[in-house]
Amino acid sequence: MGKTPGSTEKTTELENIRDAIADMDPEALLADGWDDCIIGTAYSPGRRLLVVYDGDKIVEKLATEMGECEAEEYFCFNIEGAWHGKSTPVFVRKLVL
Repeated sequence: MGKTPGSTEKTTELENIRDAIADMDPEALLADGWDDCIIGTAYSPGRRLLVVYDGDKIVEKLATEMGECEAEEYFCFNIEGAWHGKSTPVFVRKLVL
């Protein structure tokens, strides 16, 4: 099966993002399988470089494989709620009023 148009460029872009993060801090933690949801990095006193993800995008992607409620629950308990030490990634959610 052939690659979809743009898939090579997307893969290269994601590799470049991972490489840039590794250059800034080789010990920075990434959430497996969610590279396309990275929106940046952040620093916090007493912590290492933190990789920042779009939590809403992760939930949207999960919802394509399970119901929306199940996706939200899975994200909250298994991704956002996982603690891996001071380098645990940050997941940003849009505030809706």
